[in-house]
Amino acid sequence: MTEIISAKMIIDKEYKIAEVDPRIYGSFIEHLGRAVYGGIYEPGHPMADEQGFRQDVLDLVRELNVPIVRYPGGNMVSAYNWEDGVGPVSDRPRRLELAWRTIETNEVGTNEFVDWAKKANSQVMMAVNLGTRGIDAARNLLEYCNHPSGTYYSDLRAKHGYKQPHNIKTWCLGNEMDGPWQIGHKTMDEYGRLALETAKAMRLVDPTIELVACGSSNSSMPTFPHWEATVLEHTYEAVDYISLHQYYGNHENDSANFLAKSLEMDRFINTIISTCDYVKAKTRSKKTLNLSFDEWNVWYHSNDADRKIDPWTIAPPQLEDVYNFEDALLVGSLLISFLKRSDRVKIACMAQLVNVIAPIMTNNGGAAWKQSIFYPYMHTSVYGRGVALNVIVSSGKYDSKDFTDVPYLDATAVYNEETDQVTIFAVNRSLEDALDLDCDVRSFAGYRVIEHIVLENNDLKAVNTAAAESVQPHTNGNAKIDSGYVKAMLPQKSWNVIRLGK
Repeated sequence: MTEIISAKMIIDKEYKIAEVDPRIYGSFIEHLGRAVYGGIYEPGHPMADEQGFRQDVLDLVRELNVPIVRYPGGNMVSAYNWEDGVGPVSDRPRRLELAWRTIETNEVGTNEFVDWAKKANSQVMMAVNLGTRGIDAARNLLEYCNHPSGTYYSDLRAKHGYKQPHNIKTWCLGNEMDGPWQIGHKTMDEYGRLALETAKAMRLVDPTIELVACGSSNSSMPTFPHWEATVLEHTYEAVDYISLHQYYGNHENDSANFLAKSLEMDRFINTIISTCDYVKAKTRSKKTLNLSFDEWNVWYHSNDADRKIDPWTIAPPQLEDVYNFEDALLVGSLLISFLKRSDRVKIACMAQLVNVIAPIMTNNGGAAWKQSIFYPYMHTSVYGRGVALNVIVSSGKYDSKDFTDVPYLDATAVYNEETDQVTIFAVNRSLEDALDLDCDVRSFAGYRVIEHIVLENNDLKAVNTAAAESVQPHTNGNAKIDSGYVKAMLPQKSWNVIRLGK
């Protein structure tokens, strides 16, 4: 029998964390599986435009309002020659793509991806190869992309049909260089030195760019967080961000424990902030370094299938997780974690965007559809713009296998002064009980409830397919304002978006 638990919140317009950088709603496209070929790009598809980009996919990406997309990798970038992906497509080589053991046709490269990003109303976050290559290739790619004209690489771009520079502003200095699986894996000192010298050269080419140094591949790496401390001792003054990567799974089918894993993300973020601030103190710097959580998601459903894929095929169905309802709940909590630390987390990229551990799925030659995780991502991206507020939450708690004192209510709020709106994002983690929410919003006098969006499902394992979407939100939530308090009943195991406006 369903019971009712209760929680209280205080939201005050003066309790500000930071202006939310829209780039925390970024994503990632790697030349991996069907992310590019069959995902964003499929020339023979009925919905393909004149460049071969799927317009049905573009429509869904625009619905997500994705501000920045990391490209072209990922593990793939660590052996990638960017020159293979520019110039006449008929002249481009096919290569063995060693990271994922496929054939890369190079039909899509830098210029095509920039074109796609413009159509998606997004910016490009470019990664350079610091695995098999280094300073020279990085500075040449930057010159190709950003220098106006009159040099070898800028004139080569013009020869390829792009007279105007791309002006890509955010650049990743390699990918997961701490990982032994990485082609060109480095020790922390080797990578720190290379990243510093590459950063110096790139800033000489274009002083306006922002640079992201590689942090640990995940918080379980044996060198974490020593890696960050050492890399930043080399690069602190030369870079603007350190990267974080983390994926979560429910291998043991323990839903209560799975839904608590955002607490693990909170610890990860706080450890990296502490490490950055330690290096700031040690180097006597006046600069505060920010974080780029440029790979994150749920990823575990497709592990077995990926082991059975034959090598050296073109765009096989790799990492195609079919997301269920409980995955969407955790994704909502992970997004709440970013908002709570938006004073330091300025970029975050859900990995990835289409087909590969993605909110959007496609059939080759057929439909595109929304996975369950599409919705919390879309809701926060659309309504989570403005100032993140430091909400005070008082909630009952539970213990799980790996976590103690897990609040049933996971919540935050964003205040958009331009639109005079406040949005509450809330997850009820209880698998059995509805949650009676009592939220003090007296500092927002004269506000009313615009809508209360709810994502709920009795079946934690419910999924969406091309044929049927069984996980989708409704706007029949019961939130109302009474004497300066929002009163709402949040269904058991639910994602809630409560929008307030004048």
